[in-house]
Amino acid sequence: MTRRTVAAGLAAGTAGAAATLFWSGARSTTLGYAFRGPAADRSLDLARPAACTPGTAGQTEGPYYTPSAPRRASLREPGGGEPLVLQGLVLTPDCRPVPGAVVDLWHCDERGRYDNSGYRYRGHQFTDAAGAFFFETIRPGHYTGRTPHFHLKVQGKETRLLTTQLYFPDLRDANRRDFIYRDELRMQLGWAGGIWRARFDFVLAPA
Repeated sequence: MTRRTVAAGLAAGTAGAAATLFWSGARSTTLGYAFRGPAADRSLDLARPAACTPGTAGQTEGPYYTPSAPRRASLREPGGGEPLVLQGLVLTPDCRPVPGAVVDLWHCDERGRYDNSGYRYRGHQFTDAAGAFFFETIRPGHYTGRTPHFHLKVQGKETRLLTTQLYFPDLRDANRRDFIYRDELRMQLGWAGGIWRARFDFVLAPA
């Protein structure tokens, strides 16, 4: 995959001021899920990175978050879009796993529409002892003003709540036009067995 910094494509001046205003007013609804310990071992055998950042960058929740989504790993719907598996690790800044962390995922459908009355393409789960999580879903579509993206909230029992978004590395032009896109929030992405396979590891700061 081509890795390119998009920040240079952002306009200075008015656009930069608008972005600052947007972020300063970003909200983040707290999670209401009970921390009950790690999930069953998923046997994903994901290698931990050699080094971790101080914490994954946060982004706005947006207007379409719905609390109390079902606990489930599969978000796929009949007749949905291109299938995708999203997996990764939840880690501390020194790259230790965070077992039992909640990972709450929501996104629009293949036509760019959010379900704001039910729970289509919404769900949460908890990491296993290795800090691993796994979702089966689809690639979300494009809607006006935004590049396709996933929304997530991630939190461990003893960490701060992270609210953020993830982006696709193969949508370079759409990413460049989205003024809140951040290069460091791109997923690793590949195609195998007729399914898109994405990975992103979250690093959570202590509470």
